[in-house]
Amino acid sequence: MVPEVPRPQPSPDLRSDADLLAAHVAGDRQAFGVLFSRHRDRLWAVALRTMCNPEDAADGLQDGMVAAYRRAGSFRGEAAVTTWLHRVVVNACLDRLRAMKVRRAEPLPDDLEEYGDRGSTISATDATADPADLTEQGERRRQVLDALASLPQEQRAALVLVDMEGYPVAEAALMLECAVGTVKSRCSRGRARLAVLLADLMAPADAAPPPQPRNLPVTPPVQSTQPSRAPPLEG
Repeated sequence: MVPEVPRPQPSPDLRSDADLLAAHVAGDRQAFGVLFSRHRDRLWAVALRTMCNPEDAADGLQDGMVAAYRRAGSFRGEAAVTTWLHRVVVNACLDRLRAMKVRRAEPLPDDLEEYGDRGSTISATDATADPADLTEQGERRRQVLDALASLPQEQRAALVLVDMEGYPVAEAALMLECAVGTVKSRCSRGRARLAVLLADLMAPADAAPPPQPRNLPVTPPVQSTQPSRAPPLEG
C-alpha cells in the first residue's frame, strides 16, 4: 500500500492588515479574503451580540463585509484596520435593526455551539464540565442575552464592544463614530438597565437577610376594650 503523501500547507500571509487592505484596493483578489479570515471570529461575535439573532447577525455581517469590500479605497489610516472593520460591521447591524423597526428578544442557543467555530471563545465550553453546571451556565447566558436584546440599539452596541468584547472606550468610540463621553453614557445607562433586569440573577443565592434594627423599644400589645364573645353553642 502506497502511503499517502501529505499535501503541503500554504504558508500564512504575513502582510499587515493595512498592507492587505492596500493590496485589495490595488487589485489583489486574495487580500480581502485573508483580511476577513484574520478577524472573522470577533466580527462575527460582535454582529451576533448586536443583532441577538444568528440569522440576522449573518446578514448584518455580510452587509458590513460587502460595504468594507466596496469602500476599502476610502480608508485613510486614521484608525487601525480592525477598528475600521468593526465600525463598518456595527453600523451595518444597526442599520439593519433600524430598518426592521423591532427589537429582537429571541433566545439564542444555550451556548452557541453551532456557531462555535465563528464566534468568540467566550462561549466555549469545557468537555469535562458537569452537565448540570453547563445547563445552569446556559440558562444564565440566555437571561443575559435576552436582557441585552431589550436595550436600545445604541446602548446595546456600546455594551457589546466595551463590556463583552473588551475594547477600550476610546476605540469603541471610533467604531461607533461618536464621542468618548457618549460611549460612557450609553454604557452607564445600559448597565443600570441590565442591573434592574438581571437583579435576581446578580443577587447571591446565599445572601443573608437584611439585619434587623436593634435597641428599639418594645411596644406592649394593645388590650382590646371590646368585650370578648363566647363561641356559639352547638346543638
